[in-house]
Amino acid sequence: MATSPTRLSKQARREQLLDTAVAIVRSRGADALTLVTLAEEAGVSRPITYDHFATRPGLLLALHRRLDERHRAAITQALRDVAPGVGEVARVISTAYFACAADMPELSAVSAALKGNPEMDAIQYELTDSYAHLMASALLPYSGLAPQALRLRCVGVLGAAEAIAAELNRERTTGSEAVTALADLIVGGLDARADRS
Repeated sequence: MATSPTRLSKQARREQLLDTAVAIVRSRGADALTLVTLAEEAGVSRPITYDHFATRPGLLLALHRRLDERHRAAITQALRDVAPGVGEVARVISTAYFACAADMPELSAVSAALKGNPEMDAIQYELTDSYAHLMASALLPYSGLAPQALRLRCVGVLGAAEAIAAELNRERTTGSEAVTALADLIVGGLDARADRS
């Protein structure tokens, strides 16, 4: 039975619910995450979870966005601190990508749970565009490619990153090998106009 919820602002309650959702997915998998289990674990009434997310897909989509925002913020921060050079930029992108994949395994579980959801398909396109833009902006000083051509290569690299992450999750490669492979793919896909050091 749900206990009386502590009075929080709507945004603070949403954050608390999403924190609880992450814990459920991490401990029991995405299939265990429902609005009912979320209410029980968070100690709130069911109407509160329905008010915030309306449906299970709505909850999964909100959780996916939150995890993705954290992933993107980590990569953005890593790029702010990178030393100049395409090799360094590629290594930072690769390291941050796989660190986030390891630190947030819930992101793949939630993504898998949303496969086939039309709203998720639209979000995936949006997220791919956002990541491709982030990568292309960081790599543009080291490339002789037109911005649109570079963006398209970044989209391809993101597909490769996802495939490499799957290999890493299956323990068919190491983190170090995954980082090196992705960094090599990034550097190899550029027409460099500057030294690739």
